Amino acid sequence: MFRFLVTFAFAVVLLAPLASAEPVKLSASGICHDAASPWYGRTARFTAMPDMATCLTTGRAYSGYEPGAAEAPSDAYDRDLYGDWLDTDGDCQNTRQEILAALSTVAVTWNGAGCTVVRGRWLDPYTGRIFLDAADLDIDHLVPLAYAHVRGAAHWSRDKRIAFANDTRNLFAVDASANRSKGAQGAAEWLPPDRGFQCQYLLRFDRIMVLYGLHYGEFEAARIARLRQRHCADGTG
Repeated sequence: MFRFLVTFAFAVVLLAPLASAEPVKLSASGICHDAASPWYGRTARFTAMPDMATCLTTGRAYSGYEPGAAEAPSDAYDRDLYGDWLDTDGDCQNTRQEILAALSTVAVTWNGAGCTVVRGRWLDPYTGRIFLDAADLDIDHLVPLAYAHVRGAAHWSRDKRIAFANDTRNLFAVDASANRSKGAQGAAEWLPPDRGFQCQYLLRFDRIMVLYGLHYGEFEAARIARLRQRHCADGTG
C-alpha cells in the first residue's frame, strides 16, 4: 500500500507541469493567442484551446504570430522579405523621404546632400497633432507588413512584396509612438486615437486589403463591419 501511494504521488508530480501549461486563448473576436502573444494577458474573455493548431481551425492567429518550423517554415514572417525603402528614380531620396516631402504642408528642409528630409510641417492623421521635425515621425504601413503576410502576402513574389512595402497608398507619416503602439495590429484590433480619422482609417484599410487580394478571418471581418457601422454612421467615405 505504501509503495502504491509513493508511486501515485510521484506520478502526480510528473503530471503537474502538464496540467499547469497555459492554454491557447480563442478570444471573443475570434483571435488565437498563445503565451507569446503580446495580448495574451489582456485577453480576459476566451475559450481555452489545447494548442494553436486546434485554435486555428476555428479562429485566426494574432498579428505577428510566427508558426514554429514544424508548422509552416516557408510562411514565417521576416521583414527582410519586403525589402528596404526604394529609390526608383536614383535621386538619393527613398520612399520615406518622398513621402515626407509630399505630405508636408510647407516646403521641406533637406540635409546638405539633399537626400534626407530634416524639417517640414506634418499633420499626423492618427493623433491630429502637428509635427515639425522629421525625426519624430515614422512612415507607417496602414496595412502592416506582418499583418498582410499571414493574410495572403506570404505567397506573393518578392517583387510584389517589395512593391507593397513601398506603395504610397498604404503609407502615412505619423507620430512614432502612435505607430509603435499599433505595431502589426489590424483594424479590428487597433484604431487611431483621433476619433475624427477612425472612419477614414477603416475605409482605407479595407481598400488596401481589397486592392491586394488580402483576406480577413471570419470573425475579424464581422468585427470590422461592426466598427464601420459605429464609426461611419454618417455615411462618410
